[in-house]
Amino acid sequence: MTIADLEVSPKKITYTYRPTDDVNRGGEVNVINTAVRNALEANGGGDVLVEMQFTLKKSGKKNVKEVTVTGYPATYRNFRNASEDMLKSAVMMNSLQRDPEVRKKVLGIF
Repeated sequence: MTIADLEVSPKKITYTYRPTDDVNRGGEVNVINTAVRNALEANGGGDVLVEMQFTLKKSGKKNVKEVTVTGYPATYRNFRNASEDMLKSAVMMNSLQRDPEVRKKVLGIF
């Protein structure tokens, strides 16, 4: 399994996008994804927008007039193979988050 670090910019960005008819034909999700991609490109690149929020302005029921996205650009770095200990730790953390009985047994809390 491959893991990576996520380097998140401390600078929050805001970007407004006015979609073309072609992008609108792909639906709201397509418009939002295109806005995020363009926002990242316009702000130095990045792989993902962390804590992404958006607002849509529509004309009619389906057409999006504009979308504004905000968030923190982030880039994946330091790709590497996960060690067995890392994987065991990740499984344990996931179990702790999801299962109150595991939390109680492992941590002694509810």
